[in-house]
Amino acid sequence: MIGIDTRPRMVVVKGMGGLASLLAIAFAAGGCADHRISMKEFMTMQQRSAELVPPPEAVAPTEIDAHIGPYRVGPGDDLKIELNGADGAPLFPAGVNARIDRNGQIDLPVAGAIKVADLPLEDVEDTILKAYVPGVFREATCHVELASTQPTNVLVVGAVTTPGLIPLRRTERNLLFAIVGAGGVSEASDGIATLRRVRRPSEEVTLNLRDPVHLQAALTLNPLENGDIVNVRAASPNTVFVGGLVTTGHPQTYAAGTNVTILQALAAAGGLRTDVTPTEGTLIRRLPDGRDVHVKLDLDAIAKGREPNLELAAGDILWVPQTWQTVVQDFINKNIFLRAGVSVNYNVSGIEFLNRRNIQSSRAGGGSIQDAFDPFGFLGRNTLLQTINSRPVVGP
Repeated sequence: MIGIDTRPRMVVVKGMGGLASLLAIAFAAGGCADHRISMKEFMTMQQRSAELVPPPEAVAPTEIDAHIGPYRVGPGDDLKIELNGADGAPLFPAGVNARIDRNGQIDLPVAGAIKVADLPLEDVEDTILKAYVPGVFREATCHVELASTQPTNVLVVGAVTTPGLIPLRRTERNLLFAIVGAGGVSEASDGIATLRRVRRPSEEVTLNLRDPVHLQAALTLNPLENGDIVNVRAASPNTVFVGGLVTTGHPQTYAAGTNVTILQALAAAGGLRTDVTPTEGTLIRRLPDGRDVHVKLDLDAIAKGREPNLELAAGDILWVPQTWQTVVQDFINKNIFLRAGVSVNYNVSGIEFLNRRNIQSSRAGGGSIQDAFDPFGFLGRNTLLQTINSRPVVGP
């Protein structure tokens, strides 16, 4: 007959030393001083930071109209001029071609020098007629075409449709016309454009083309010159880092311009772990001055809409840390059901039971340790086995 030791060997914590270790771990997880700021403090800090950035100065509408109105002729432009009499017959059969000189003037037969710089073509026609009628001709009509212009060549690079050397007419020598000449910004752009001047490097300017005030400012910059460079910045992928007590912690990369909230990032990580009940998180954000700010997140409050579901910025870290509660739960899940030398673990239903507080509270009325930690009767079955095994073994 072989003797069998049938005494239960349920190991919860080995003596006071094991209990002390568990308490020490739990205290280390949740009992230390919390250096995180609250959600309210973080929102206030964000608002103050926005107030510190002065808004761009608005531009008068008259200045904008002057830059996006009809083309105005200037030095270097070639004009084709037709003068006709009252009967429609040309007064100058061969027509007149005139180039605007550096002083903004054209030289016409009989009439002599006429200043036309900075005038739209219609006004140029009126100015020419005043020079001929009635001093030279009693009646006449005038038609002026822009034969050619002296272009300004600027280099447009970056996130535009067709980057390269873009020729600009005299009244188009600004940031917006240069980008439009390159086919406009591409989908990869974040809307930020930088102008670098070859002859005046100190005048470098960066504007957000998605901001209407910045667009106005772009139209009123000093005219571009040959060799100036316009760089349209490509948007960086939006990467946030999610880890801690989540199902699959990993960096999450989204297309440029995609906005991701706290709950969306957690969902993309497979949700929170189900074997414990994490209720708080930490948002770590790098500030412009290089410092990191740690924000305490109440995940339950965010999920229920009591606190804002913040949009994460590129580079943010969303961490779901251990707390004393999750440390204890993790210890119970791993150790409390070691019995008779056999490791008996909760199945999925058992894990869900531990995490469902409403079920726990409904069963808490019994007050027994079996109700709290053995809802599925593992201990009862072990007791039955003990009764069976304690019977005398009868030989053959």
